[in-house]
Amino acid sequence: MLHWLRLVRLPNLATAAADAVAGYLVVSGLQAVEWPPAACVLAVLASLGFYAAGMVLNDVYDLAIDRVERPERPLPSGAIAVGRASVVGHGLMAIGATAACGAAVVSGSPWPAFVGAALTAAVWLYDRRAKSTPLGPPVMGACRGLNWLLGMTAAGGPTAGHQWAIPLGMAVYVAGITLFARDEAGRSRRPTLIVAMAAMALGLGMAAGHVWLPLSEGVTVLATRLPPATWLALWGVLATSIILRAVVAIADPTPGRVRAAVGNAIMSIITLDAVLVLASCGEPWAIVVLMLLGFFLVGRHLVPPT
Repeated sequence: MLHWLRLVRLPNLATAAADAVAGYLVVSGLQAVEWPPAACVLAVLASLGFYAAGMVLNDVYDLAIDRVERPERPLPSGAIAVGRASVVGHGLMAIGATAACGAAVVSGSPWPAFVGAALTAAVWLYDRRAKSTPLGPPVMGACRGLNWLLGMTAAGGPTAGHQWAIPLGMAVYVAGITLFARDEAGRSRRPTLIVAMAAMALGLGMAAGHVWLPLSEGVTVLATRLPPATWLALWGVLATSIILRAVVAIADPTPGRVRAAVGNAIMSIITLDAVLVLASCGEPWAIVVLMLLGFFLVGRHLVPPT
């Protein structure tokens, strides 16, 4: 069982669930009559299915590379048969697509199904074709942005222009993480890491546009008691902590430091999601999302997130 948990990157599943829940909450606010709403549950299930499928199929298609660079992983080590992993990966993809269609039926909107179809295509494109090309980071970023949209469309959104800043910003942020991690098994090239860090910083600034774009027009969208300046400062502190870990890795780009920066950036997705929910729904719902950080931390003790 531990080999399967490592294959799907157990801790990282919490980040996928956090995106879907946060996306639903940002759009619906506190208007949900029941919790958890069926559409939100189905969006989370779809998100988990797509993410786990992507991780499994990633290792299936990367078997030749992993035999050289990561022979200890479940497939190259022989702990899990490649054929069996392929069947499970495609089965998880089918679960994700089915759940997305279910969210469309429950929400009364076709958009969750359309987003699910786009996610299916993006996951397959990344794993099968794009990963080792310059398109790899943008495609992976698109997967993360679509994951946010899965939750948002399940709630009938995005309903306002500034809400689009979140999936777009998180897409750029994760594209940066993906580029940063590209050579983590060996000695990473410093110029590549610098570009990746810049993309991460840009994405974080874009996602904060959910708050600062309305503010620029004199409109406050915060549901929390925090003043807008305090929320932006909180976001800035979190973003700075992520970027500083990247700077440490750039200063000495050893595999260990690069992996640590990547792991921190991935784990921080949950906290970022919670702070975005804080802006839209207030403290109680932000805590709901933040609780997924506990799952990540426990899972990290069982299997590595990268």
